Amino acid sequence: MNITIGKFIPLNSWMEKRDPRIKLVAMMALIIATFIDIGFIGYGIIGLFIIVGLILSKVKFMMIIKSMRAMLFMMIFLFFVNIFVIKTGPVFINLGFMNIYTDSILQTLYIIVRLVIMISLTTILTVSTKPMDLTFAIEDLLTPLKVVKVPAHEIAMIISIALRFIPTLLDEANRIMKAQASRGVDFQDGTLRDKIGSILALIIPLFASSFQRAEELADAMEARGYSPGEVRSRYRLFKIDFADIILLIISIIIVVGFIMYRIQM
Repeated sequence: MNITIGKFIPLNSWMEKRDPRIKLVAMMALIIATFIDIGFIGYGIIGLFIIVGLILSKVKFMMIIKSMRAMLFMMIFLFFVNIFVIKTGPVFINLGFMNIYTDSILQTLYIIVRLVIMISLTTILTVSTKPMDLTFAIEDLLTPLKVVKVPAHEIAMIISIALRFIPTLLDEANRIMKAQASRGVDFQDGTLRDKIGSILALIIPLFASSFQRAEELADAMEARGYSPGEVRSRYRLFKIDFADIILLIISIIIVVGFIMYRIQM
């Protein structure tokens, strides 16, 4: 329930008023910049950009922290994997039976920082963008690929439905957990075997509910005359203003600057 990705919150913020196509391109550009290895200086620059984005989108910093709780287990798992796999660099700690090397610590920090940046950027995008606007933005960005017969509208609709149903599935999982807990299923304590049984008691009803929702959604769309191949008009048309151009330019400058810095290293 701490996952905030996919939840749109109408806060009437500066970021919410920006063109969704520009926001999507800016997010993709910053994620690409995250994987350009220029050290923690680059991550600091992107982190500063994220802090400004949080302020402009009126997203509370605690919302990002809550989103990270779901990734805590993965971060700990990656830390232990790197400790046993990476054996390069100076020795950081000598535990007697094994050595922990500096490179294993640095690689773990790099992975954790990248995960935090990607989750933060995605949260800012989804919190400040309506799901339908995000669908239209994806479709517009994929429009040039229609020349090679890429179904841009269908892909955008699939992504939009997936984002739309993330909060719904989380609510459904919470409801199932409460129903199973009232029947004696313990999700907190017990042995590993008991916890695996508890997870199965959650996943199976959740999958059944998801398939039922998918079938109901398909019937509802068909009953309303939805046809993927038809040309559809829009009630709202996007317009790029000066603030959108500035946001796009800053994002491109960050990516190009990182690439040039990496080439000169």
